[in-house]
Formats: sequence, C-alpha cells, structure tokens
Amino acid sequence: MTDRTRPDRGRSIALLGAPIDMGASQRGTLMGPAALRTAGLATLLDSLDFEVVDYGDLSIAEIRDLDDRPPDKANHYREIQRWTRVLSRRGYEIAGTGAIPIFLGGDHTLSMGSVNAMARHWQERGRKLFVLWLDAHADYNTPETTITANMHGMSAAFLCGEPGLDGLLGDDPRASIDPDRLDLFGIRSIDKLEKELMRARRIRVADMRQIDEFGVAVLIRRVIERVRASDGVLHVSFDVDFLDPCVAPGVGTTVPGGATYREAHLIMELLHDSGLVGSIDIVELNPFLDERGRTARTAVELIGSLFGQQITDRPTPSNAIAPGE
Repeated sequence: MTDRTRPDRGRSIALLGAPIDMGASQRGTLMGPAALRTAGLATLLDSLDFEVVDYGDLSIAEIRDLDDRPPDKANHYREIQRWTRVLSRRGYEIAGTGAIPIFLGGDHTLSMGSVNAMARHWQERGRKLFVLWLDAHADYNTPETTITANMHGMSAAFLCGEPGLDGLLGDDPRASIDPDRLDLFGIRSIDKLEKELMRARRIRVADMRQIDEFGVAVLIRRVIERVRASDGVLHVSFDVDFLDPCVAPGVGTTVPGGATYREAHLIMELLHDSGLVGSIDIVELNPFLDERGRTARTAVELIGSLFGQQITDRPTPSNAIAPGE
C-alpha cells in the first residue's frame, strides 16, 4: 500500500542548477549553484542514504525569445522569460522521474519556473501543491506595484496567478496555485502597494513579530496541518535572506532581525518529520558577498536537517515524551 503522506515515493533526489542573477539588483547569485555543490550538498545527501542525481546547470543559450510585449516595469524580462520556460519544462520532466527536485539558485525568479513545474506535476496526479516561502521579503509585487522593477520581487505573485507577467511562459502550460496555498514565513520587508495587494488576496504571513510571539514550532505546525488536511504536497522555497545576516551574510538583500540558526534548523526538522515536502528551492545565495563559504555551508546544513540529519536519535512525534516526564 502506498504511503500517501510521503510525496517522494522513494529515496531519490535530483539537483538542478539555475545560475540566474539578472532578477536582482545585486549581481553574483549565478555562482550560487557552484557554491552549494562546493559546500558538499550532494555528499551530505548521499550520506543520508539518498540516491543523488545532479543534472548540472541549465542554460538558456538555445531558448528563443518570444514576440510578446514586455511589461513597462520588469527588468531583464526577456532573459527571465527564457529561464522561466526552461526551468518549468526541465523541472516538470525531473518530477516525473519520482525524485525530489532541489532547484539551486540563482535569484528568486527561479521559483517562477520551479513552482510552475511542480504545481503542474502534482495537479496531474490529483494533489494540490502548497508553497512555504521562507524569505525576508514577500516577493508579491507585480509590474503594476513594484518600486524597483526587479523581477525577483514578483516571483510569489506570479506563481499565484497575478496579472502583469502573463506572457512569461508563452504557450507552455501555466499551473498557478491559489493564494490560500501560499504561506510567507519570516517576512520583515513589504512594500506599501505590495501589502495592499496581499491584504486583498488574504495571503498568510508569519512575520518576525509572530515568530517572536508564538515561536516557529507553533507556526510551522499550522502550515503542516493545512497541507495534510488537503492531502497536499509542500514546496519549500528557501531564500537564504530568511536567516539573520549574522548567520547568513552572503546575500545581496540583507534585512536585520531574521531567523536564528536554531530556529531555521527546527523548521527544517519539523518539515522533515511531516513527510510532506516534495521539492525545494535554494535561492539568493551570493558567494561574492559571503565570508569564506559560511552562508553556503549553513544552507547545506539546513537542507541536511530537512532530509533527516540528526545529532542524536530521538523518539518520533507519535511517541515522544517531554523532558522530565
């Protein structure tokens, strides 16, 4: 009998690099996939008894431009359009192998393609895709609301089907998710018009104030229970600026007051225990700004926790006993 709580259907992980950096104002994230590999991502996953297949880095050199009209406020639209199409196509193919895809970025425009791929994959299998957006920023701008015109700030809005970037995939299938299947977590920077749009869509936001008040365990368990109640699958989009800059300095969009090292590991451990994670993005790592690979190593350690790495064996949640009992 198939275990419906586990979307992976096996012990295989697929790595796919997307060296994109034109979606952000600070260049350098194109080196992110190489930094994550150098920090030992594949070796760690292999040590956890996963079969790891590295598909290398994608290229857009052979992808033709479309003839739609670019939006007025969307920097580097043509390049990102090509990246989105190739990521959506390749991610969808890899998901069909039964492996858990890990998309290595690159800036957060990567998610426009990766989430579309995974939503399409699970939609065809009769299951809903939910997205946990671990990020300092909401990324819910559109060309209509954006201040900077940088497209990495539009990625969450695009995956929820907001208008303004409708031609990004051309004739390729677009599989948007409903806004109530997006959870923004760790947010501490939102633009004014962006906030108004999010309020209108009733986007769930766990900002740092809520994390301070309730703790990450309570808030992440709420996300997990919503996904489980719908027999859904969870895509984790992990922007390293979710972490506090003192933990992860290698990003171009640092915002003080982010998640601590321990909070981040607890989140990943709880997600692993849930058995619901079917795909992951790791984005916005900028090795040019890092300190001797520190941020890359931290990101790899967190992915290790997401896939079951533990310091000690502990009871499963069903039979756990609180300390002192």
